[in-house]
Amino acid sequence: MKLTKNTRRAAAAAIAVPVLLFTAACGSDDDSAASVASVEGKAGEQPKIKVDKEAKAPDKAVVKTLHKGTGATVAKGDFVRLDFVGQTTKGQALGSSWTKQPGAKADAPRSQSVSEAGQPTQQLPVPRVAQEVLGKKVGTRFEIEGTAKALVGDQLKPNGGIKPEDGLVWVVDVTAAKKADKQATAKGEQAAPEAGMPEVKAEGKKAATITVPKGQKPPKETKEQVLIKGDGPKVEAGKGLIAQYTGVKWEDGKKFDSSWDHGGATAFQIGTNGVIPGWDKTLVGKHVGDRVLIVAPPKDAYGANPQSGLSKNTLVFAVDILGTF
Repeated sequence: MKLTKNTRRAAAAAIAVPVLLFTAACGSDDDSAASVASVEGKAGEQPKIKVDKEAKAPDKAVVKTLHKGTGATVAKGDFVRLDFVGQTTKGQALGSSWTKQPGAKADAPRSQSVSEAGQPTQQLPVPRVAQEVLGKKVGTRFEIEGTAKALVGDQLKPNGGIKPEDGLVWVVDVTAAKKADKQATAKGEQAAPEAGMPEVKAEGKKAATITVPKGQKPPKETKEQVLIKGDGPKVEAGKGLIAQYTGVKWEDGKKFDSSWDHGGATAFQIGTNGVIPGWDKTLVGKHVGDRVLIVAPPKDAYGANPQSGLSKNTLVFAVDILGTF
């Protein structure tokens, strides 16, 4: 389980229809291909999708580059941050990073899709769309459209709200990308734990060992300690954050998750209510290279999600901040 509020992937933008599983069907990147949709707005600005109601969605996936970026080319293994808008050709919303979350401040950063390039997320749950990011340059805006049958194929779920003949349109901006060593860790002399705080031993390329102090009651408020001080850039809300982490339960000291269990460092968007509150509260403002010890009571962990098996637990994390993008 990764450190999202409800699932393994950071999720903040709601999808208006059930999540669809997409196959890697081949499409075309041909600006002359037939299209049922037109897109207004510059890259980096909220796009407006217009669909010809009389047109029939193409039977094969059509990919159009609307604006060619000039940044780095996204390669396999990179982490990416994306803006996106999706809808059916009938106008049914499929998700948008431009939609503010309820209660969000006017100047709050948008909740974008952050993942390893080519991998779908809950915000952008479309593997076929996510795969199109590979090979694109940062700053690029592209559109992909086609019938659900063309984009989803045999993976289309019955009674999922989308019919095989329904047309789908997505517009995606490649906002940022970052290469990272997934086996990296924070470097430097580690401070001793403060009174009442757990002890962390991070040795080698494996999950850290976190020892909760015996007989110590868990704190009622989130506590933090920088164990290793890095000298890299400051972590800003809205940025993608690349991290190595391990989490254990305060109550029994048992590990419930680690980035090492999933192949190494992972990425997520910070400061946008996409991860547990305890992470947003403590990691924004830290620096690349920091190792941060976090103790989060249920209200700042999974307490708001009674379906989680960790909803009543105080959680302890050791987080190495490896990069931002």
